[in-house]
Amino acid sequence: MDFTEASMDALRQEGDALADATVAALFDRGQVGAFNTLMRHVSSSGAPLPDGLPDVAREYLQATSAPPAWVDWEEMERARLFFIDNNVHISTALSFASMPACYVVPHVAKLLSATHSLQYPSKRMAETGQFTVYLMRPDAFEAGSRFIPAAQKVRLLHASIRRHLRHDDNWDTERYGTPICQEDMIGGQMFFSLLVLDSLHRLGIHLSTEGARAYYYAWRVVGAMLGVDQEAVPESLDEARHFLDRYMIRHMGPSEEGAHLTRQLIDLYEEVVPGTFFDPIVSALIRHLVGDTCAGWLRVPRTRWDTLVKAVPHLLGVLETIEDRSPLGAWALDRLGHLTAVLELSSLTRGRVMHYAIPEQLKREYGVSDAVLPAKRWIPPAATVSA
Repeated sequence: MDFTEASMDALRQEGDALADATVAALFDRGQVGAFNTLMRHVSSSGAPLPDGLPDVAREYLQATSAPPAWVDWEEMERARLFFIDNNVHISTALSFASMPACYVVPHVAKLLSATHSLQYPSKRMAETGQFTVYLMRPDAFEAGSRFIPAAQKVRLLHASIRRHLRHDDNWDTERYGTPICQEDMIGGQMFFSLLVLDSLHRLGIHLSTEGARAYYYAWRVVGAMLGVDQEAVPESLDEARHFLDRYMIRHMGPSEEGAHLTRQLIDLYEEVVPGTFFDPIVSALIRHLVGDTCAGWLRVPRTRWDTLVKAVPHLLGVLETIEDRSPLGAWALDRLGHLTAVLELSSLTRGRVMHYAIPEQLKREYGVSDAVLPAKRWIPPAATVSA
């Protein structure tokens, strides 16, 4: 698949027709509040839809109640097993590589700040973590699972943000394209799949080709359920690399919003890490995973851990050797990884289930400049997010 400037420019003008039409009808009819109230009771797939649900919402939920017909369930099971085997490493990559990568794209950082994520970074991180956990459960696509309703709500959340930013004159469409456009949604899909795999490699985790492909495939299924046009999405890891490189060359750069979001992320995880001695490891991990250039744009502070964190791959290599040689050791490390991931998610959610709702309005009291700094474009010989 060949991604050109023209084809990617075209993707910047496209949103999600089904979700956008649903949200527009709910707002036009004054039914958003009723929808949010009723949907708090819809948390598992296959459950009867509540009485009083607006017809347009009922039609949307019925149309999006199943995964794509093309899903390869054997591949999805391989992805789930890959996640179980690497859950704590994947959580690390999502937190300290995928999220900062979002912030190094100025218009994405601006959008996140405009939607109030600057004040509540823990909410976005908790929603992302919870969403991933739902996805990788054995029953993710069966009756009673929480993943499908979460995907349906996130898709409407994105559509509502598009509507608010357009209608409230909070977004320069001429300059930035459609908010949460197809190009950015595909880019996000790459951040949570390919970039995670890259980060695992940077951490020294040995990945099988089959496991990496399966994990990427699982996020293609997720993208389809979130309204991403899979006709435009790279099918293979090689094509994904081509897309991500071009996307980052087109958009990456410094911004006040990106630096502020990163500071919030660092503060958040320093609160999660017990005590203060290990706090600098948060900044060191971000710098290690995204590279010095991106870390500089995001104003990630240098710490005494910057050199020590490079020893992480060696430590993880020792643990992998234990897993390979001892079934009991493998079981114990898997349990430890699971408990660590659960503890991290519990710290972010404070034990609550995160609800995804359509915001009835956006607040602009986010305390940083609206202006995005002119991006000092970085055009390396071989583009990658890890500079």
